[in-house]
Amino acid sequence: MAAMATASALLRCSRFLRACSAAKPFPNAFLISSAPLRARRGICRISASLDEEASAKAAAATADAGGLTIFDKIISKEIPSSIVYEDEKVLAFRDINPQAPVHVLVIPKLRDGLTQLGKAVPGHTEILGHLLYVARLVAEKEGILDGFRVVINNGPGACQSVYHLHLHVLGGRQMKWPPG
Repeated sequence: MAAMATASALLRCSRFLRACSAAKPFPNAFLISSAPLRARRGICRISASLDEEASAKAAAATADAGGLTIFDKIISKEIPSSIVYEDEKVLAFRDINPQAPVHVLVIPKLRDGLTQLGKAVPGHTEILGHLLYVARLVAEKEGILDGFRVVINNGPGACQSVYHLHLHVLGGRQMKWPPG
């Protein structure tokens, strides 16, 4: 029942977001103040945030079930991706929903219980260091070594949506502070 309600809410949110993105300004520009536009953008931003939070909560509910993630399917080449870097331990590919001109995900090929950073144990030290080093290699390859951000979302409170540890390498624009 809860899953059905979540799916229904997600569908309503996605319809609302499509409507917001399709909304056009009125033809008579002199009749518009900037306030309604800001309000509309604010509503879309809040709805997008709620949609993202609902997706993260749904993903967290099945995080430890041990099933394949979308990243496992990308690693096995079952799902195509735009690969930026690959070695025997990690895979780096472009995000399908980029939040910056450069947005690359770096993932370990072997999950080994590392579904999120909060579940790291001393045995994960080597792969964690390698993931960060590869983030640097990706930044250099993408021409953003002089300014990039590495983000790791941990758990539903941080809107983690795939429970296979992954780093977001973001750059190509000014990164504002604070994030989020």
